[in-house]
Amino acid sequence: MRTRGGGRGLPHATRVRDSSRRVFLTLVGVACVGGILVAAFTVVCLRHHSRLLAAGKLGLGPEGGGGMPGEYQDLCRQHMAAKSSFGRQDGGGGGGTDTSRVSSVSSQFSDAPQASPSSHSSTPSWCEEPAQANMDISTGHMILAYMEDHLRNKGRLAQEWEALCSYQAEPSSTAAAQCPSNTKKNRNPEFVPYDHSRVRLKPEINPSRADYINASILIEHDPRMPAYIATQGPLSHTIADFWQMVWESGCTVIVMMTALVEDGQKQCDRYWPDEGSSLYHIYEVNLVSEHIWCNDFLVRSFYLKNVQTQETRTLTQFHFLSWPAHGIPTSTRPLLDFRRKVNKCYRGRSCPIIVHCSDGTGRTGTYILIDMVLNRMAKGVKEIDIAATLEHIRDQRPGMVRTKGQFEFALTAVAEEVNAILKALPQ
Repeated sequence: MRTRGGGRGLPHATRVRDSSRRVFLTLVGVACVGGILVAAFTVVCLRHHSRLLAAGKLGLGPEGGGGMPGEYQDLCRQHMAAKSSFGRQDGGGGGGTDTSRVSSVSSQFSDAPQASPSSHSSTPSWCEEPAQANMDISTGHMILAYMEDHLRNKGRLAQEWEALCSYQAEPSSTAAAQCPSNTKKNRNPEFVPYDHSRVRLKPEINPSRADYINASILIEHDPRMPAYIATQGPLSHTIADFWQMVWESGCTVIVMMTALVEDGQKQCDRYWPDEGSSLYHIYEVNLVSEHIWCNDFLVRSFYLKNVQTQETRTLTQFHFLSWPAHGIPTSTRPLLDFRRKVNKCYRGRSCPIIVHCSDGTGRTGTYILIDMVLNRMAKGVKEIDIAATLEHIRDQRPGMVRTKGQFEFALTAVAEEVNAILKALPQ
């Protein structure tokens, strides 16, 4: 009896153990699935936060969005979501874009993960070593010591800024900008171009048959090869003039240093389509791609067509988001990273870079000053005088670098980039 009883008990014990194992495995599986769901929810929340941050920096948050078109606010709310604007261009955007054209633009950014050429996408913050310069170590340390002395010696900095403020450019006539037919084309009547250095449009092509635009040609060395065009953010009625200037200057790179709206104040009118294409007089602008590279800036690629001549070009807009209208960035690092990206795209070109903020003087002038000084260093120039360089820039457009804080920021940025270059040089 005991033998039969024991024999019957063994299968029962085995069934209990099997059942317990199944319950245990089920609980483990549920825990794993739960963990995956929590992780996915966390990622979604982080991406949503990043979207809100980017939209806020574009100037289209709740405090500033009221003055902008609803469709653009919607674009900014959905910045991180993939969109098939490529298909929309083919389906009725007014001038489709083939894959080879998209690839030629996207290949400029081969150091980062490539996104679908037709999508609005995001890329995490990137880090790139400073461009190698023709700078020997002793020259670098001499320049760095000069910059650091300026930053430490606040009295000297104040005196230098005071001297810069009293500097008067010659010639300094702004008669064209003050002409009654042109005053409405100025965003701010206090910041207008000099007659001798203003950009002149071809009046026979211009819709208003005028040659005026609030923009200045900035020459570094060779008058035949302008280095920059400094301009204001386009107004709604000057967008066609802006694209005419882009076309006639042969521009391939636009640097935008302002959000569209800041603190409820419009800083610049949106001069590009939020998707597909838009026609501005005779210039058809197609948005090929839009990449949020990091929280501080994004990159847009455009395909530009002159519908009169049927000629086509590609160009890139770099949009910096972290420079407030009143103040300076909290760190120079994002701007230096941004500048490296701009220069990597621009390398080898002979056309001017178009730089604009709202009025085309403060943030625009500071970016150009930093870029011009660092480019001179990269070419092996041994003596650098930032104040003299700023006077040279102000000879060509008034009001460039408007505050002492912006001037000090430029000194800091140059010092930090020189320090980074020195660290990258073989010791």
